[in-house]
Amino acid sequence: MRGPEKPIIIDVEASGFGGTSYPIEVGIALDDDTKYCSLIMPAPDWEHWDDDAEKVHRIARDILETYGKPLHQVAAELNELLDGKTLYSDGWVVDKPWLTTLFHRAQMTMKFSVSPLEMILSEKQMERWHDTRDKMLAEAKKHRHRASFDAWIIQETYKRTLAESKS
Repeated sequence: MRGPEKPIIIDVEASGFGGTSYPIEVGIALDDDTKYCSLIMPAPDWEHWDDDAEKVHRIARDILETYGKPLHQVAAELNELLDGKTLYSDGWVVDKPWLTTLFHRAQMTMKFSVSPLEMILSEKQMERWHDTRDKMLAEAKKHRHRASFDAWIIQETYKRTLAESKS
């Protein structure tokens, strides 16, 4: 499958790494060079919290409770922004279930689809992926492990590996 020139990329940060974790931040790099990012206020019964995950994404639970948007609002904003579109994730196996958790709890139908990034990567792109991503991170200088930054890095890495595979 030949991929788009500039795919829409989604990245989700979560409260942990296991089955009881839930989404705490969603970031998107859109195909028009804009970004969307939102912290998500946990539902009252979403109690699981992994300190190791917090060390990775550097978002404390009290930050979510203070600055996070209600999960219904985040789900509605995502649907409005992405209606009918296909997004790609380099962590589909975890990002998709976290999005499903968000939309299920918000009692909304997700109006967009999420596919694994590997579905649109050529072999040449896969071969160059890690080196290209490492160069992107070095160029970015300020590396924040946050959802919108990660989505942007993935999108830019995709674009560069696509261009390199054509030459």
